Amino acid sequence: MGFSTDAVHAGQEPDPSTGAVTVPIYQTSTYVQEELGKHKGYEYARTQNPTRFALEKNLAVLEKGQRGFAFASGMAATNAVTYLLKSGDHVVASNNMYGGTYRLFEKILASYGLTFDYVNTGDLEAVATAFRPETKMLFVETPTNPSMIISDLRALAELARSKGARLVVDNTFMTPYFQRPLEMGAHLVVHSTTKYLNGHSDMVGGIVISNDEEASERLQFVQNAAGAVPGPFDCWLCLRGVKTLALRMDRHEKNATAIAEWLRGQPKLKHVYYPGLPDHPGHDLHRRQASGFGGMIAFDTGSIENGAKVLKRTRLFALAESLGGVESLISHPATMTHASVPRAEREAVGLTDGLVRISVGIEDLDDLLLDIRSALSVL
Repeated sequence: MGFSTDAVHAGQEPDPSTGAVTVPIYQTSTYVQEELGKHKGYEYARTQNPTRFALEKNLAVLEKGQRGFAFASGMAATNAVTYLLKSGDHVVASNNMYGGTYRLFEKILASYGLTFDYVNTGDLEAVATAFRPETKMLFVETPTNPSMIISDLRALAELARSKGARLVVDNTFMTPYFQRPLEMGAHLVVHSTTKYLNGHSDMVGGIVISNDEEASERLQFVQNAAGAVPGPFDCWLCLRGVKTLALRMDRHEKNATAIAEWLRGQPKLKHVYYPGLPDHPGHDLHRRQASGFGGMIAFDTGSIENGAKVLKRTRLFALAESLGGVESLISHPATMTHASVPRAEREAVGLTDGLVRISVGIEDLDDLLLDIRSALSVL
């Protein structure tokens, strides 16, 4: 089936009891058993829920994976992946990734005997140099958040396999509509389903998609034993959002491309980060491994004072955390999403105090351009 057909139908057969075309919200904590040891495949909702199962199957199909495991947030999904490791294991990770992932790694997991090195995963030689005998995982974002560094997924997958490590890719920015890392050799893909997959800023969730049977068995156990599962209503909201994913991503990209091209022509900006721009250093590589460029843009206003002026003046671009909803958002990574990353490490990858990140929504392009023009006029 084509992508849009799978987005609407995969994992979502009509309800057998009523014929309802929409998967029901099975808002229950437990299930009646006919007698001791005899049930209908469902015992307790932390372990099994039909609405969650539908979401997991749907997203696994879209990512071309074998299994899907839904969690209560994107961070819960990322945390679950780290349960594949043990004390003494080493992880190589992108040095420009979501600040919450860095916080999890450095402020929590490092206390339990895991070690981490952060490198530019767009530099294959740097990644290879960072590997140690105890390296068991390569954790990558591409494009990175928010500096849009592009990494070669096929080359990284080959490197990881040659070293006996798993490649994990956070694919939140691109979604499976534009990029499918499992098809390029990754073992696992994680998403914050809060973002583009849901697309309506009305739920929080996460997913891990696996093409690694051993990892799948462990993740299923962790999902049940640690219990960070999403509620059925949140799963239903995400399922509803995914149905229009292809339509939304095309509009996000169309708007973002036009805005990025306009921003590139503004002399008061120090830099514009968008992989769809032909002069982006990772543009050609990204085109080879993805079918689109997404709706995320970052630009450097030169100082925190300039950034604050821009943030204060926008009207359609709402100042808020998160991304990927139908509405446009604007944020200041250094004090919001990446505040936990030390300044020196932020600035080394272009994440300065003057950097502003925008999540371009699906509003009318003329209105968005007018809003961003007005905001930048204060510089």
